[in-house]
Parts: sequence; C-alpha cells; structure tokens
Amino acid sequence: MIKYISADWLFPISAPAVANGIVAFDTATQQIVAVNPPNVTFGRGDVQHYQGIVCPAFINTHCHLELSHMLGKAPTGTGLLDFIGNVVANRAADEATIQQAIQQADATMYANGINAVGDICNQTDTFAVKNNSPIRYYSFVECFDFWQKKLTQPEFDKYQNVFNQLQPKRGDFKTLVPHAPYSVSPAMFELIHQHQSTQNVTVSIHNQETVAENQLFVDKNSPFVDMWAKFGFDYNDLTQLGNTAIFYLLTQLNPKNRNLLVHNTLTTAAEITAAQQILPNLYFATCPNANLYIENRLPNYQNFIHTNARLTIGTDSLTSNWTLSVLDELKTIAKYNSYIPTQTLLEWATLNGAEALGMQANLGSIETGKRCGLINISGSSEALIVQNSSVQRII
Repeated sequence: MIKYISADWLFPISAPAVANGIVAFDTATQQIVAVNPPNVTFGRGDVQHYQGIVCPAFINTHCHLELSHMLGKAPTGTGLLDFIGNVVANRAADEATIQQAIQQADATMYANGINAVGDICNQTDTFAVKNNSPIRYYSFVECFDFWQKKLTQPEFDKYQNVFNQLQPKRGDFKTLVPHAPYSVSPAMFELIHQHQSTQNVTVSIHNQETVAENQLFVDKNSPFVDMWAKFGFDYNDLTQLGNTAIFYLLTQLNPKNRNLLVHNTLTTAAEITAAQQILPNLYFATCPNANLYIENRLPNYQNFIHTNARLTIGTDSLTSNWTLSVLDELKTIAKYNSYIPTQTLLEWATLNGAEALGMQANLGSIETGKRCGLINISGSSEALIVQNSSVQRII
C-alpha cells in the first residue's frame, strides 16, 4: 500500500525544502517510492498532512549507550578531568540495573526519531540490546593505553576480545578505535591500524574537548600529567610537542578511512582546514548539550561553516546529558546560534551523519528507493528550530 505524507515544510535534505511537499512510501517495505509525485497534490483526501517539518529520521553519531545507568550521577560544570573521575568512581552497578537502563535508552532514542547511532563501547553490556533494536548501530570499541608501553599490548588484547564478542545484526558495523589523543600512544594506534583488515571503515576519536588536552601537546604543562601520575602513569613517551592535540591525531589517523572527530569544542578554523587537507574523508561530531554539561562551553560553529566542514550531531551519554535526543541538540545550537539555517542544522542531523557512518545508501535523505524513516518536527519551520518543538516518528 502506498501512503502519502505532506507537511508545511518537507526537507528531503538532498534537495531544497518544499512548502506543502509530499512524499510517498510503501507501508509494507517502508521504502520511499516518490518525492513530490506530479499527480498528487496537497489537500487530497488520501494525503496525511503534518504541521511543521517532515524530514528523514535522525542520525546520532556519538553515544555511550553502556553508560545509560549513570544518569544524574556526575555533577555538571566540573570540567572534563573531574568528570572522568566521576565516571570511574560511579560506573559500577548490578547487571540488571545496567541492562534496564540500556534497554530504556535504546527505546527512547528510537521514539525520539533516531534511526542510526555511532556508539562507543568498552564492554559487552550493550550487545544484546543492539542486536534486537530497530536502530542501526555502528559500534566503536575504544582502546586506551594511557601512553604506557607496558599496557599497550595487554589493553589492546582486552578490547580486541570485546570486539570479537560482538556479532552485529544485518546493517550494523563495528570497528576498533582510539579513545582520545591524551590516552592513546602511537604504538596503540599502530595495533589498531593493523587490526583493520579493510579500509573504508569509520574511526571515531574524541578531540579537543578541554583546554588541558591542548596544553598537554603544547608543552606538557597540563592537569592531565598530574591526574595520570596518581595512577602511576607518565607521559615520558610524548615527545611531539609545540602544537595542539589535533596535530598529533593528523600524524596517526589513516586518511583512507572515514575519520570522525568528536566534540571539537576548542577546534579552530585553521585546525579544521589543516585536518581537511590531510584527511579527505573527515567528519566532525558536535554534542552541544554534553559540552555544556561537562565544560559549560560550546564550539564556535562559524569555524565549521566557514571551512565547509562536514558536521554531524551526537548526544553523548546520559552521564553527560539530560536526554538522548538529537532534536534537543539542535535546539541548543539554534538557541545560541540563530544565524544557522534550518536546512543546515537538519543536514548535520541526517545526511552528514549517515555518510560519516557509511549508511547513506538507505539513511539520511528522502530519496526514491531509500528506507530513511520519516519524522515530524512540530512547531518548527523553514526558518527556525523552535525551543518548544517536539518530534514524532512517522515511519
């Protein structure tokens, strides 16, 4: 059966928005069969009209689903280093509590119009839920060695074991990835590269989330040195000094992969341009509510717009956020950056994210043949994502 959906504004994303646009989809296969079909008009009895916006379902490129049980356990505004300490101190919980929180978070994301998630996992806790979820997952199994030679191989083996236990459902993917510049040495990067038997994978890594991260790579005059010293770790092997953290990444990441830099709270336009020249398949994930939760700051989005950077939207975890809602992230960006057009915000939340995860064949834009899902953002318009708008799933 073919069903016709119309909206005040239809955003196909791959094409300009259309007032009272119409999309036709097959209810059996959920496949888009036509966009603005010529013989179907707004106001016909068999066309269901929605107020506000209809667009493709969202893509959440950065989440930590396994931390869902930590909602409200880490205080806001403490900065990244104290936040990390809170995660370490409060992560433990009984298995039933962890699983219930993961199941609820997965269901909430789907209800919030999210069709695919780039998910960080250091343990196996989320694997059963992912394999029974309507959401497509790209699982990033993170590796750390904290720049300690004695830890590199044992830690890599530990995370490779986690990686091997995940058997993704059809349409899902998995990759071993580095955690962050301050926690991954060149030796660990090399083991990760050797593990990636094929190119064309997505590699996610946290980048420039706090001032201390840049300070570490400029001259080691950084709180990270003192924090890791408490665990008996040092940065004796970190010798590439004099520049910010992102330039270390540019010497380590494989340009043949899709590389997804996450947070980028302090990343400058010059750094973005330099990174784009070295990494042609480069994407950036922004998680504005998590940035406010942890560091009480936002990236300068003009830096990404003026450099034509491919920005995507993430929610981070319920440890560092109040919700797992891409729409809430867009509202936050729009609140403090009202100059950004709705079309641009929705591109970040849909097609850019699908491309970053290698899922654009079906997701991210309303095009004939795709099974992208459709959502309605009520109240918002071609000009503005309003703060009291809400999202509902159509398909």
